[in-house]
Amino acid sequence: MNWKVISWFIGISLVFVSALMLVSGIIALVTPGDESRMPLLFSAFLTCITGVYPLIFVRKGKHRLSFREGNSIVVGAWLLACLFGMLPFLFYGREFSSVNALFESVSGFTTTGASILNDIEGLPRGLQFWRISTAWVGGVGIVTLFSMITSGQDKSALSKAEISSMAREALTDERNSSFANRMLLTYIGLTIVSFFSLKLTGMEWFDAATNAMSACSTCGFCTRNTSIAFYDNPAAEIVLTVTMLAAGLHFGILFLAFVKGRPAYIRKSETIKVFLALVGIAIVIVTVDLMVKGHYGFGAALRDASFQVASISTTTGFATKDTTAWPPLSMAVLIICSLICGCSGSTSGGIKIDRAILAANGIIRKVELTVAPNSVYFVRVDGKTRTGEQVSDAYCYIFCYLLIMVLFAAVNIGCGLDFTTGVTASIACIGNVGPGFGDVGSMSNYAAFPSVLKATGMIEMLIGRLEIFPVLYLLRSIRKG
Repeated sequence: MNWKVISWFIGISLVFVSALMLVSGIIALVTPGDESRMPLLFSAFLTCITGVYPLIFVRKGKHRLSFREGNSIVVGAWLLACLFGMLPFLFYGREFSSVNALFESVSGFTTTGASILNDIEGLPRGLQFWRISTAWVGGVGIVTLFSMITSGQDKSALSKAEISSMAREALTDERNSSFANRMLLTYIGLTIVSFFSLKLTGMEWFDAATNAMSACSTCGFCTRNTSIAFYDNPAAEIVLTVTMLAAGLHFGILFLAFVKGRPAYIRKSETIKVFLALVGIAIVIVTVDLMVKGHYGFGAALRDASFQVASISTTTGFATKDTTAWPPLSMAVLIICSLICGCSGSTSGGIKIDRAILAANGIIRKVELTVAPNSVYFVRVDGKTRTGEQVSDAYCYIFCYLLIMVLFAAVNIGCGLDFTTGVTASIACIGNVGPGFGDVGSMSNYAAFPSVLKATGMIEMLIGRLEIFPVLYLLRSIRKG
């Protein structure tokens, strides 16, 4: 592998990260008494210097990236973004020890939304904006941002490493444009629409901007200690519910539907219809359960169930209620929602509904062929016939995902967490969901976790955000030399 070229591309990603630090520092400068201006500006300087160095002293030339090099760039860019992203928190101090600063940075960039902060509202505005910015960059993907300045084979190598093949399939009939560019355009547009919509509900501009960025990235970081419950604003909850669900759909299909004026793409998408149908069923079950066992009225039950199901099923993690106090059935539904989650090509984490549909159809095919061996049965998703290898890939991914989840849950429990907290914390980290149940409920955080469990949680977040296999590919490349 050409490590000089790899360092050149990673340098670009760090320059982008430093630019967002600078924006956050400018916000701190114009905010009277903001104590985060120097931590942010100094961090931006250090990050920029580190990123610019390979751009100046390394000649990229006409070297074409291989898959191994593209994969190394993707994983390396994410790791270094998280490491440099911790600097503003670390220099600011207070609750941010070195482990806590790195945990908050990793949680943001991976759009997990798990926090170690006990007093979010006590943070200066500049640092609050940086915290949300890590999530917004992580939502669209670090490599997606700088892939805009590359072309041809290099862009293909980077996209293949960061964006799963399943996520790109919706645009196979549009060969002349890049999925990465379309995703970015849709992402920015959704953020802007969400921002103005939240402003119309009465939010002040800073809260509207940060909540829109957090909802579109499906991270769930909020500038308030009690999350969205602070506002007690039904109109804002409706806007955020729609935004979260939109961010959980395939961005390529959203682009074709709303930018290209082809709404039929949404109606034709089996994965979108199944995802929204399952969300609707979950809302109905939780609403009824809250009315019967939670002693809610219909309006309050529907309002809270709709928001929380949308929040968890898209791995956003916003909260309007403490779901740890909900009836067991409602909690079980939310746990299932946090496992499967949104569509490929979205900003949500989890297994993804596409893989779940593909695996389910593969099981049906197996049963059909076992009962009637001479029959011909094809696995189809979204009207396209899937190969046996694609079905096998879905099985393999789901198996690895659940295996990693169980192993880290065992580590959590072995290090002293109760069963509910240990299992749901593992589910929340690998799925980039954020809140679980027990001591990591929707109104709680990870501050009390020992350092070793914060470290394992960060590993899970990164594995989940990179969708497992890029990490395994890199480990194999390192082992093979």
